[in-house]
Amino acid sequence: MSKPTVAIVGRPNTGKSTLFNRILGGRPAIVSERPGTTRDRHFGEADWNGRGFWLVDTGGLVPDSDDSMDRAIRQQVDFALAESDLVLFVVDGQEGINPVDRAIADRLRHANRPVIVAVNKLDDLERSTAQYDFYQLGFGDPHGVSAAVGKGSGDLLDAVVARLPPAGKAEVEPVIEVAVVGRPNAGKSSLANRLLGEERHVVAPEAGTTRDAVDSLLRYKGKLLKFIDTAGLRRRAKVEDDLEFYATLRTERAIERAQVCVLVVDAVVGLHNQDLRIATAAWERGCGLIIVVNKWDLVEGKDANTARRGQEELIAKAPFLRYVPFVYASALTGQRVRRILDLILEVADGREQRIPTAEVNTVLGALIQQTAPPQKPGEEVKLLYASQIGTAPPTFAIVSNRPDDVPESYQRYLAHGFRSAWPFTGSPVRLRFTPRGSRR
Repeated sequence: MSKPTVAIVGRPNTGKSTLFNRILGGRPAIVSERPGTTRDRHFGEADWNGRGFWLVDTGGLVPDSDDSMDRAIRQQVDFALAESDLVLFVVDGQEGINPVDRAIADRLRHANRPVIVAVNKLDDLERSTAQYDFYQLGFGDPHGVSAAVGKGSGDLLDAVVARLPPAGKAEVEPVIEVAVVGRPNAGKSSLANRLLGEERHVVAPEAGTTRDAVDSLLRYKGKLLKFIDTAGLRRRAKVEDDLEFYATLRTERAIERAQVCVLVVDAVVGLHNQDLRIATAAWERGCGLIIVVNKWDLVEGKDANTARRGQEELIAKAPFLRYVPFVYASALTGQRVRRILDLILEVADGREQRIPTAEVNTVLGALIQQTAPPQKPGEEVKLLYASQIGTAPPTFAIVSNRPDDVPESYQRYLAHGFRSAWPFTGSPVRLRFTPRGSRR
């Protein structure tokens, strides 16, 4: 990736996620007074004075803890440091230097990366002198900030941009955004780790380990993929904890911004109504869709027809699934995981496919000749011509003398006929029926 990367690190509850949100100008990371809210890395694209860079928020670092989650977070921080060009070391200006801060400083010196110390929570920044105590950490001038209210953030970003490596010629390239979604404990993080080829996300056996939507980047066959490993979706009636509520909301937003959704289903538990709701939500928003039946290696008594029978049952419940690719995989063994990456590229390409108008009308004419539109009393229903008016998802306008009288069953017939000509694998196809001369 050509953009430089800035990693935010520090001990728990120093305001790292608040600073992350402040720099990005939104609220892409969950913020809470509860220590340890951020467990994984969070990617975001930042820009300051025309200079773009990737910003990475990490979990609270506790260097000497033997707690399993603290050990996992240390591993994630090490990954972030290895990928970074600059480190923002966030400390708490109200509490002063903490022994954990000193331990983290030693760790950062061994990482051999440029470091800027951000002394946070200085709401009365104009009168504060607390930041000067942090010269003791040995990383040069500390920068006082109040991430909560924005004080000092501009000066801090000036310092960040000044310390970044020289800008490359091309810092902007197309990115395929992929939301990894599904119910809790279906194996989303394990699958993402297998796809990325590293332990990039914290994985634990208890359900609900991933609270937030986490972005990770992968270059595959010349394309840049951004994976959003999301918190497990549950029915809202069962979401009681405030953090889990916001995680659910963030997951739904991840689906909204994704080009391709990978719905991970637990093969042992089976596909539930909630999985169908997730698939339907992604499809209705125009998102490409792939269904990965994970833990396929654990299914006992399966035969050559088990997968086909299961798909037929699902298609009977939700007919649009006939156009969605299914992959029967195992994140644990790696079975068919590479196939998922190839499908992501295929679905993303199909979603952006554009068909010449002459070809669209040739196919439309053949479909009408095979089966004419059903007629109602009065003037004959005619389909005059068609053209593709949009992509992502592919959208076609069909001009008719009586557009409101084209029945839904015939609309489905046309959509299926278009798909027979151009598969648009895993992508919705939308038809718009308009009167002659309509600006729509």
